[in-house]
Amino acid sequence: MSNTPRATLQQNTRLIDFPSLGDVRGQLCALESVSAYVPFDIKRVYYMWDVGADQVRGKHAHYTLKQVLICLGGACEVVVDDGRQRQTVRLDSPLKGLLIDGFIWREMQHFTPGATLMVLANDHYDEADYVRNYDQFLQQANEG
Repeated sequence: MSNTPRATLQQNTRLIDFPSLGDVRGQLCALESVSAYVPFDIKRVYYMWDVGADQVRGKHAHYTLKQVLICLGGACEVVVDDGRQRQTVRLDSPLKGLLIDGFIWREMQHFTPGATLMVLANDHYDEADYVRNYDQFLQQANEG
């Protein structure tokens, strides 16, 4: 896609703290579309588990998809990259989410045993929205 808007980590990624509504019976967290916590309509939810500690998931960018990543149990790291800088974010609480909005490369890695990573997305799966080649991502991220 040409005319890909230039994304920056500061503008297009941020950690979100979710509310805990727990009591003596246990913990609960409710997330709703278009709220302070999930700033888009949720059209797709998926999750991954049983990912080996030496495996890397993701390794792609999206042209338009918005996502919130939440590690429901265990922990993992998410590497986000805007083509100029990379940052590693550790997700280790179901009360923290990582919003990724814009043309940002992402890699999920270093999953602890039993980790489950859930992803909320603003649109359905569309292969045309993916950039799976890092060199192509760098070229497009640094155009203009």
